[in-house]
This record gives sequence, structure tokens and C-alpha cells, in this order.
Amino acid sequence: MRGNKELEFQPEKIMITSLFTYWSEYVWGSVQFYRDLYPDAEIVVGGIYASLMPEHCKLSGCDRVFTGVHKSAEKYPPAYDLVKVDYQIIHTSRGCVRQCTFCGARQIEPEFTFKKSIRKEIRKKKLVFYDNNLLANPFVKDILLELVELRKEKKIALCESQCGFDGRILTPELAQLLKQAGFQYPKIAWDGPYSQHQEIKRQIDMLVDARFDHKDLSIFMLYNWELPFEEMERKRLKCWEWKVQISDCRFRPLDRIYDHYLPRLRQTSEDYHIHPEWTDAKVKQFRRNVRRQNICIRMQVEFYSDLLATGRLEKNGYLGKDLRPSDAWDPSRITPPKVDILSANSNYFYNVHQPYN
Repeated sequence: MRGNKELEFQPEKIMITSLFTYWSEYVWGSVQFYRDLYPDAEIVVGGIYASLMPEHCKLSGCDRVFTGVHKSAEKYPPAYDLVKVDYQIIHTSRGCVRQCTFCGARQIEPEFTFKKSIRKEIRKKKLVFYDNNLLANPFVKDILLELVELRKEKKIALCESQCGFDGRILTPELAQLLKQAGFQYPKIAWDGPYSQHQEIKRQIDMLVDARFDHKDLSIFMLYNWELPFEEMERKRLKCWEWKVQISDCRFRPLDRIYDHYLPRLRQTSEDYHIHPEWTDAKVKQFRRNVRRQNICIRMQVEFYSDLLATGRLEKNGYLGKDLRPSDAWDPSRITPPKVDILSANSNYFYNVHQPYN
């Protein structure tokens, strides 16, 4: 079930899953909720938080912490009758062949396992793949050919990948098969430095050559991490040059147990994780730059304007389609924070929370 609900029977065992570590307080709340209602039931917590921080999870008051993948549960399809969704979540593999320091996949799924076929697992026409690294499956070509055939038979309609594709593995043939299999909105990961831009462009070109539209492509970017704000802005400008969107991901440490980030308030590292090389102002400015740039790419316009978005043009001097309104923002330029007076460890604004203008 979803959420904390009183049951119509007395359970002997209650199994609670968990998501990211910074949402641990909700897991603790669920454990307490069911402990109060059913004191004699065994409470087991598993999932991402439980696997990354089992000792901390044990302090929630549960009876047992389950780490890793529940191999017995993997044999059964999810109970889609309990939720209203029009898609099916599916895996062709577990684990990952990479060892990225910022990612917890190797701790949660330490063994890289894979399937040769998924044909018999398909229940719905829309598939969402949750593989950590879909293209790393040594049988990915066979699986894509299965999907192409199933799409021709109209047994599936479209596919999406929750994670970005590993562009180091991508080939022109795989790009073509992804398109023929009905994958939408493909993403490529660009976690490394700006100096990799030529390689990233090569990966984008493979997808474009396979007839994916530029504006439907996204580049995964990790920020608030080791690369400084200025370098991330240079990477953003490259994406603007290529006319592809950015899926930005704010870094949180794998052992962070809370995240109280609020986009419109000035905050400190007491509220959420701020990398020592970043500041609250830089984190929020980069996120804002990405959001506005993505809108420009989707709308195929050369600048962003709040006045355009809110329909307040006549009162603010916008005279025609060939002239820019007074608040026009140009995605092709590096945009630093207007005010950058907070250091990563400053407590000056803590509990003051002055709004950004």
C-alpha cells in the first residue's frame, strides 16, 4: 500500500520500503505509525535508505533491516491493480558496471546481473526502464530487437529510460534501435568536466542521426558537486549551442539524512548540503538558469522573459515580436548570482530566510 493506513486485519509482518536517505524521517514516521497500531507485528524496512545506511535505519525502531535486492520478490510482477498508472516499470539488469563515487548503485545492487529477454514480462504498452545502466547489458541489442518487433505487433507503444544512457557504450546501431523501439526523451549523462564536450557532442549526433529531435534530448548534469559553478555554466552554454535540454541533479551525499532545500529562500548548509566550492546563491542560480534555458529550447525562442510568460507585456514596454522585453534573459551568456554573500558554511542567514527577489 502507499502511505500510512490502518489495516482491516492484524498483520504478523509489515514490510516498509524506503527511498533516498534524505527522506529518512518519513521512514521513521511510518515505523512509528505501525508500531503504535500493531505492537506485536514484525516490522522490516528495506530499500535505498535501508541499504545505504542500515545502522541508522535500525534506529528507527524497526525489528529488521533488509539490504539489497529482494531476489524472491523479483520473480513476481508488481501489483498494478493497487495503483492507477498506465505504464509498467521493468528492469533488464540490476547493478552497474561503473563505479561513480557520487552514486549508491553499487552499494544497493553490488552484483551486476542481466536478462537475455524480457518479452514474457511485458504487461502494458508503455514501458519505463529502471536499469542503472541499460546499455551495459551484454544482451541489450537482442532486447531492443524484441521491443522493435513488439512495437510492430502493436503490443507496446513507447518506452522511456528513467536513467540516462551511458554514452560511452552508445553506438549508431544502438541509437537506431532505441528509436525503432519507441524510446522517447533519451538522456545522456555528462558528469565529467567541460573538456569532454566534443565526446558528448558525438553522442548527441548519434541520436540525432537516428532521427531523435534535438529539443527532446536531455543531458544529465550533476551540480553542487566537484565541478565549480563557472564550469557548470560553460557546460550549460554548450547545451544551448547544441539546442538540447538539461536534466540537472543537485548532489546530496549518500549519508545525508535530511534535505530542507527551498528554492525561493536564502539558506545555508544547515538546511541542505552545499558543496564547499559552491554557495546557496550559486546552487539556486544554476538551477534557475537551467529551468529558463530548457523553456527556451522547448519553445524554440532565443530568450526567456517572465513578462512573456505571465502576459504583462503591454505594461512593461514590449513593442513587438522583433524587440525584447525589459526582463529578457539571454541563455547564451554565463549568468552568475546577483547576490553571492553566503559562504557554504555561513550561518548568517540561518533562521532568517530572506526571500530572493
